[in-house]
Amino acid sequence: MSSLRVLLSADQIQARIHELGAQIDRDYPHGPVYLIAILKGACFFLADLARAMKTPARIEFIGISSYGRGKSSSGEVKLTKDLDVSIEGHDVVLVEDIVDSGITLSYLMKVLSQRRPKSLRIATLLDKPERRQRAVETHYVGFQIPDEFVVGFGLDYAEDYRNLRDVCVLSD
Repeated sequence: MSSLRVLLSADQIQARIHELGAQIDRDYPHGPVYLIAILKGACFFLADLARAMKTPARIEFIGISSYGRGKSSSGEVKLTKDLDVSIEGHDVVLVEDIVDSGITLSYLMKVLSQRRPKSLRIATLLDKPERRQRAVETHYVGFQIPDEFVVGFGLDYAEDYRNLRDVCVLSD
């Protein structure tokens, strides 16, 4: 049977998101900024980040998959939902729940940069640099975490646990 151990509490997460929102406000004081959430996990982070910002934000979603139903990346990346608008000439912050291997984000950054945004940066709630297989430059990082499998606050295991308010380590 699986067990959960709180790694980051809801209060810690919210405090850090407010700091990240203020950082984005300083970098983009005039806006608007497109916040593009990678579905499904980043929608929780995106909603709280947008509310923490004073800069006008436009919300978009993109779907991409490299995991399947396991605990590690399949290495295959596929676009499952594209943007509904053009980002050409706009400031864009790609919002991710976790940067792990970097495979998904390196692919997605190439795809989005070809669409000629004014700027393109990454905001991630969690970063696991120990797992990196592809170099990815993250601009806004909530927390660096150890190489443990985490769930909650949008992160799932086989579609479960997304709704937890805390980020928890899932162990067997």
